[in-house]
Amino acid sequence: MRDFIEWYAGFQYPSGKVPCCVDHRGADPVPEHDSPGEFVYLVAEYTRLTGDTVLARAMWPHVTGAVGYIDSLRQTRLGSEYEVGEKRLFRGLLPESISHEGYSARPVHSYWDDFFALRGLEDAVELAETLGKTEDAARLAGIRDAFRTDFHSSIRAAIRHHGIDYIPGSADLGDLDATSTTIGVAPGGELERLPRQELLRTFERYLAEHERRLHEGAWEAYTPYELRVVGTLVRLGWKERVHELLAFFLEHLRPPAWNAWAEVVGREARSPRFIGDLPHTWVGSDYIRSLLDLFAYDRERDQALVVGAGIPADWAREGDGVRARGLLTRWGRLDLEIAAAGDSARVRLEGDLEIPPGGLVVLSPLEAPVTVAMIDGVEVPAAGEVIVRSLPAVIVFLHRPRRQ
Repeated sequence: MRDFIEWYAGFQYPSGKVPCCVDHRGADPVPEHDSPGEFVYLVAEYTRLTGDTVLARAMWPHVTGAVGYIDSLRQTRLGSEYEVGEKRLFRGLLPESISHEGYSARPVHSYWDDFFALRGLEDAVELAETLGKTEDAARLAGIRDAFRTDFHSSIRAAIRHHGIDYIPGSADLGDLDATSTTIGVAPGGELERLPRQELLRTFERYLAEHERRLHEGAWEAYTPYELRVVGTLVRLGWKERVHELLAFFLEHLRPPAWNAWAEVVGREARSPRFIGDLPHTWVGSDYIRSLLDLFAYDRERDQALVVGAGIPADWAREGDGVRARGLLTRWGRLDLEIAAAGDSARVRLEGDLEIPPGGLVVLSPLEAPVTVAMIDGVEVPAAGEVIVRSLPAVIVFLHRPRRQ
């Protein structure tokens, strides 16, 4: 990962632009505005997971270059013409691009770009604070906050303008694109700031479409980029739907023994069609990220590490249950065991990690509501989740039906 960061940084343009891809000819000049934010996120995530501030300091000029480029792009949408009329929807956003391939026929103001830009700006502030660059952190926070304000104003304005009940994929079209919007939740971290009802409706509509695909069989092909939706559903607490989706996607590994997906999956495996890249590594990485979210994910609103949110009861009941060793988080490495039998479940946590400010939020795998919960033998308020503030720890969840 470190080698890749150092190598890719060498292709950054003097303007701070980060190329969308690199091949034997060098950097691709196509304007795809998700790349700068993705690059900053990559550097920040590497730093969070490894503590390697040496590389972070070496990459700092590249990070500030990328942020400067993001800011220069959004400045093009801050003129007086963006204060009135329909153009008000685009105020403060990044310009049109085709980084979202669904817009290749007609570039639009894609929120895909903006979600990645905001993630990059957030991470640039964190990197500055980590490196002790106080003045830079304050300056970058100003850029981040201004962009976040304009971005969320655009989302709400687009909902009103297009008369929709979901979060659109672009300001121009008011289109439903849950696979794109999910980036705003993970890794975007905007779950708590997005309009709640419209966010829920976005994924309710996606799941309704999936139900039709599943039960009516009236589909020809889909793109397994949809795997990234799994991480959002985990965060929404829709565990049952998570595993329905995973079961569907895992039926379409092509060829099955490769443990990989093509960019486009057809219902008829042997029907000649465009399949894109095979194996498709962005799809593969979305699967890995989503699967890891089942075990643990960061909850940004209270800086908690949420553990076990996606682990179903049948996994916990099978054999010795679920075990993970050395699960890498931004707080260190976590060892995890989850086992269930009857109306009880036992979770054991160990590892070499710093307890996050919000603690370890541990969720029960039981289908039935928890009536008793204990941490190291001490009963705590009964709920489907408990907060652990020291390791090692053993959590027991119980469901005791009330007597009639």
